[in-house]
Amino acid sequence: MSGISKEERVSNLLTRLTPEMEAAVQEALNSGRLPESLVSTLSSESLKALKDGAGLESILGDGTLANLEAIIKLVGRPPLLISADRVVMEPLPELPQETKGLILKAEKWIPSVGRIEFRNHRMAWAGTGWVVQHTGKGSLVVTNRHVAKLVATRKPDGTAVFDRSAITGARYGAAIDFREEAESKPDDTSRTAELTKVKYLADDAAADVALLLIEVADFTLPTPMELIDSNVSLAKGELVALIGYPAYDSRNDASAQAKYFRDLYDVKRFAPGLIMQPAASGQLLTYDCTSLGGNSGSPVIRLSDGKVVGLHFQGVYKEANTAISAATISALVNGERPVSVLMQGSHSEAKDGTHKPEWFSKREGFDSQFLKTEKTAKPLATPWPGLPPELAEKLAKPSDAPDEPNELRYTHFGVKYSTEFKLPLITAVNIDGEASVRIKRGTDRWFVDERIPTQFQLGEKNFKDALIDRGHLVRREDPNWGSAQQAEQANFDTFHYVNAAAQHSRLNQGKALWQGLENYILDNARTHGFKACVFTGPILRDAASEEIELVIDGAVAAVEFWKLVVTLNAAGDALHATAYVLSQGQLLRKLLEDRSRRETLEGFELGPYRTFQVAVADLAQATGYDFKDYASSDPLAQIPLGQEALARGEPVFLPIETLDQIIL
Repeated sequence: MSGISKEERVSNLLTRLTPEMEAAVQEALNSGRLPESLVSTLSSESLKALKDGAGLESILGDGTLANLEAIIKLVGRPPLLISADRVVMEPLPELPQETKGLILKAEKWIPSVGRIEFRNHRMAWAGTGWVVQHTGKGSLVVTNRHVAKLVATRKPDGTAVFDRSAITGARYGAAIDFREEAESKPDDTSRTAELTKVKYLADDAAADVALLLIEVADFTLPTPMELIDSNVSLAKGELVALIGYPAYDSRNDASAQAKYFRDLYDVKRFAPGLIMQPAASGQLLTYDCTSLGGNSGSPVIRLSDGKVVGLHFQGVYKEANTAISAATISALVNGERPVSVLMQGSHSEAKDGTHKPEWFSKREGFDSQFLKTEKTAKPLATPWPGLPPELAEKLAKPSDAPDEPNELRYTHFGVKYSTEFKLPLITAVNIDGEASVRIKRGTDRWFVDERIPTQFQLGEKNFKDALIDRGHLVRREDPNWGSAQQAEQANFDTFHYVNAAAQHSRLNQGKALWQGLENYILDNARTHGFKACVFTGPILRDAASEEIELVIDGAVAAVEFWKLVVTLNAAGDALHATAYVLSQGQLLRKLLEDRSRRETLEGFELGPYRTFQVAVADLAQATGYDFKDYASSDPLAQIPLGQEALARGEPVFLPIETLDQIIL
């Protein structure tokens, strides 16, 4: 860029970023590198663009780089300011003489265009939207997919919902501000409406469109914009205009931006221009209206009648801006969906089934005498951890009266299930690595276990939300050992709803290490016999605390999980127990708070889900469970640093980035 240094460009950029983004960009400038929090989300192409000073506006939420908006002509295409829904006119010598009069006639559509703003997101806003249809007391709003997907996600069936923050777990949201003009006051929200549902979010292989719904507003919603009829032909050189919210965009020449925008960005503008290429078979609609980052989702209107001819979605500097045709938008508004979406949504899981009590005959469940060798006179017992009385009294009571109280017995594993939370509180599985049988996963079908009342169990209806996963607590592969028949039966047994925890989908980010713990420990030379007993469960929060778990049909979706892996030591004559949590830090913060540690007030932050190795004694305190049979077998309590921490009352926890960091 001419006439401005890299430092000045970044300084200009910083004035237009949210506070959360400022520190990251300044760090990139000062140190010549990007912080890890950004590196992990950006593609190599995006990283190069940032290091070259391209600016954050050119990077989408998924880390891909794209030319989204652009200045096409360096003179003669001023983006006119809007004040009180009226265009602030400037000389237009490069456009036809009738342009001013046509702009004045088109002003009636200005109130129908708004800025797409976000809730609970690091970005305050990201693009433009406009009303295309009234629906009951609300309205349907059109914008781009690449704008909406910053806060929304597609489900496998092609529908979409608002996503959750990977950091805080808070549900994202969106709104549309139909004002946000140059003279608007910061507290003017009189024309801001919440966008409460995502009616359509295009797949990446479909046109860049999203449809969001205003269900109700406390003001009269603006008139829907009119789409041009599909049988009306456009002509090269016809007058058109963009209505939207251009933001500073470092992909465009700084001097050209300064000339056109005079350092006033992020407000509503009316940008006239001419059609360069009408939409035709195999050709996109292009035009030379001036746009910048923030114009994504702007309507392109024909000035002769004010009708929408396209949805702006991208451009190349000094070449052309491009729109999605009105015909495509009309089809989507009328409920038509691309064939690719229909194909992706056509798959359905097998319907739920049910198993009568007699089906489970001869299931032996978890074997607490499983760990034994020729060096031990008798097996080293691995009893179930004890539950607090208030949890134990709400456990389901299986009709087949197991020897272990409240155990639902399956092949090589057992479950203790809470009727209060509709959640397995503890699962226990025996794993024999040397006798493992690999079973390919087929079509999933989940079952109700009729040994306990069905009203306490979840079903497929509880997992319609794309943000809630049906998570095995006993991994499907873990009990699959022994004879082929036993392994098949064990694999099948894991697909019972009493073994399924409702989990936030964000936990998947941390599951790679979490799911490899048992295999790593079994394969490690310091274990004996390649056998293990693994206990797993959710970490429940006090209902009165600030950490509220999502409730679906009376079921708790826990935000953290614990795991205890018990093996024999290398000599084969004693237990070896290691404990882990899959966490965003809530458990660790609670331990620090309980012990009056200052860390909770001094920037304690762990970010997205991570795996931690923790002391068994600390896990006992955090959960309220009784792990007395295993605390003395914990290697963390035996190393000098662990002993010192425990003596000082500090929790012992190790962030696990790679499996070889585990203390065995």
